[in-house]
Amino acid sequence: MGKPIDYGKYLRLETLLNSQKPESAKGSNECHDETLFIITHQVYELWFKQILHELDSVIGIFNCEVVDEHDLFKVVARQVRIIEIQKILIAQLTVMETMTAMDFLEFRDLLIPASGFQSVQFRQLEIKLGLATNKRYAVDQEYFLGQLSASDRKRVERTESEPNLFNLVEAWLERIPFTASRGVDFWVLYQEAVNAMLEGEERIIQAHRRGSEEEESSELKNVNSTRRNFESLFDQQLHDELVAEGKRRFSRQAMLGALFILLYREEPILQLPFNFLTNLMDIDEHFTSWRYRHALMAHRMLGRKVGTGGSSGHEYLKKATDNNRFFVDLFNLSTFLLPRSKLPILSNDLKRDLDFHFQAVP
Repeated sequence: MGKPIDYGKYLRLETLLNSQKPESAKGSNECHDETLFIITHQVYELWFKQILHELDSVIGIFNCEVVDEHDLFKVVARQVRIIEIQKILIAQLTVMETMTAMDFLEFRDLLIPASGFQSVQFRQLEIKLGLATNKRYAVDQEYFLGQLSASDRKRVERTESEPNLFNLVEAWLERIPFTASRGVDFWVLYQEAVNAMLEGEERIIQAHRRGSEEEESSELKNVNSTRRNFESLFDQQLHDELVAEGKRRFSRQAMLGALFILLYREEPILQLPFNFLTNLMDIDEHFTSWRYRHALMAHRMLGRKVGTGGSSGHEYLKKATDNNRFFVDLFNLSTFLLPRSKLPILSNDLKRDLDFHFQAVP
């Protein structure tokens, strides 16, 4: 047993509660709302630290040639914690918005050139999720690195050189073993089901003409466009073109692995992988929501003024919301889902591979 420790010492409260030093307090008239501004951002940084802690655990599990299925429960639990923290991050903006635009203007100029761009932890968080600097919205490259201290720049560069969750998940999805087993290629059956579905849609359009030939032609074009989307799953050249255009990031094999999990999510072995992929989308969605709320708050506080760090303020944040995403490919997989009634029937062998096996002990 160690020496007794009290609550305040354990939490380092003397240091923590004396870490709010409003710039306006250095003058004769301290701005009341600056304390709120400081505490809110300090709390953000504490939560970022916890998210990084959870992410590092997940990355550590996936950073190996074989991911132990037993560890997926732990991974999903880490993800759920991150998602709950994200909800708090979004809710904190509501507290910030109790400060009016004129309240903020009282001390805003004292913050220049400090900026959210300089949050190294948030930048590390984005990198670890898979948003490398060269994948970000272009304005970041103009403003971000130039505003960091030498030590902070090294931290970011070191994080860039480490494995990130996007690449590790991609490699894991590429190893999904079930789609070609015992001489049966599942994707041949899937393509047959897709063709049957699309041919059925064409027959319905032709049999139930509701307007002019031009309208029918437009509907048939939509079916053909859908067919081309499906073809991109199986045509490496089409897939590579989408990657070159920035419309897809995962490898084609990873896309197929993820799609198989989503299609057969109810099979016992795939339930945790499905929860894992769903949580990745939730994490992406929550950060997108946070960015959007942040952009709205900046518009409310600044109007069309530039940000304290020199960016275009609200305009930059709005564009970053649309462009700085992590797992868009997973969202787009809904394009390729089929009704359960039209899914290929799995072979008995594959069905058994996806099931739990119980054997009585002799």
